[in-house]
Amino acid sequence: MESLIRKLQPISIWNHFSDLNAVPRPSKKEERIIEFMVNFGKKLMLETIVDGVGNVIIKKPATKGFENKKTVVMQSHLDMVHQKNSEIVFNFETQGINMFIDGDWVTADGTTLGADNGLGVAAIMAILSSVTIEHPTIEALFTIDEETGMTGAMGLKGGLLSGEILLNLDTEEDDEIDMGCAGGIDVTANRNYQEETTPIDTLAFKIAIRGLQGGHSGMDIHKEFGNANKIMNRLLYHGTESVGLRISTIDGGSLRNAIPRESFSTIIINATEKDRFLLKMKDLIGLIKEEFNTKEPNLTIDITSSEVPLKIMDLKTQKVFLRCIYTTLNGVYRMSPHIANLVETSNNIARIVVGDGKIHVACLTRSSSESSKNDLTNALTSCFELGEFKVELSGAYPGWQPNVDSEILKVLTNLYENLFGKKARVEACHAGLECGILGQNYPLMDMISFGPTIKGAHSPDERVSITSVQKFWKFLLQILKNIPERNS
Repeated sequence: MESLIRKLQPISIWNHFSDLNAVPRPSKKEERIIEFMVNFGKKLMLETIVDGVGNVIIKKPATKGFENKKTVVMQSHLDMVHQKNSEIVFNFETQGINMFIDGDWVTADGTTLGADNGLGVAAIMAILSSVTIEHPTIEALFTIDEETGMTGAMGLKGGLLSGEILLNLDTEEDDEIDMGCAGGIDVTANRNYQEETTPIDTLAFKIAIRGLQGGHSGMDIHKEFGNANKIMNRLLYHGTESVGLRISTIDGGSLRNAIPRESFSTIIINATEKDRFLLKMKDLIGLIKEEFNTKEPNLTIDITSSEVPLKIMDLKTQKVFLRCIYTTLNGVYRMSPHIANLVETSNNIARIVVGDGKIHVACLTRSSSESSKNDLTNALTSCFELGEFKVELSGAYPGWQPNVDSEILKVLTNLYENLFGKKARVEACHAGLECGILGQNYPLMDMISFGPTIKGAHSPDERVSITSVQKFWKFLLQILKNIPERNS
């Protein structure tokens, strides 16, 4: 199937994307993809730099007649989100992505595809490797670790780039031009608990939640998809209240920037409560499925017998923990009062792990407003501290404030309308683009973001539209031809 993907138009992008997807590139483990990009730049005999944190910069001179145009920084990130269906056997650290064509879409076999942001990287590679495309001086910036901390963008020092315009190729709707984005902060809550020996005359069950859509914890947070951690907590809470359920382990969600699709727990009950427990759970599961019927038609919740575990959580901590998760906000906290239909502030309860006397809860809070972000962070911290958790705030990054007077924004909106016969949607997004961070050390750089249509980012349903890539490529080539002249 890869050979068919390599024949798609535009051939150069799809070939570079196929090459990229053959290289494992998990966040924080980008050594191989950095080496790959360095070799790519050097084979083209272009100036290639790796900065102190691992970002790769490749510089290409302007083509004839474009020497007086403003220098353009073309930017995408090298890492990708790693999500897979639980039944898929796949190692993201050693294997390349298995891709296939499904109608107008390129997708992957049970894993994330890496179109976010591999299609942006591939498009830049296509520009760098071309001998016919007209363009101004290009500074290609390939950042690392965008998905789990944006440490690449944060570590990029001033003075390495001279470009006056930055084209970020990380937007996921081909009719959208982004001029702003949300900032974010990681909220982590940890607590120890006393393990107790499992009582005699008990039965154990495994509860498995699967089949949720998941998705991007910024771009999809307003869509009211199910969060596996919240659903699991609901089941455990009601089981505790009705039949005295006790928790042994929980393993829910994965990455902070992905809405949790799956959660698994091991619990015990008194043997005499078996029938009542199963009946109560059946009724509650039916209600939950009915509530999510339109949003999550593939949701499954299975309860199966299991071997009785040796240890369980002490009851006092269990009750506090379940109430903390019940109280913790998941989803939209506030809509923007300035931009219609834009989420301003949200939280994703991304990861819950319970076992061996430890509770770990990981959230990602996003906001385009620093004051609102701090407000929600204080609410989350207060909730967890009341439950005697130790709360850590880390990985904070700023949002990107919209500039309605941006020169490059005007270029893109005019070009889009001329090329496609309708106006583009000019928006700020609730994702964490790197523009806000890059702007700290390059405050005079005029920035804009756009890209092809990608659906299901950060989930195994991730796919990219083939016709959209063609549209994106046409748009990009015209943008490079129409970069403004340098100020005299």
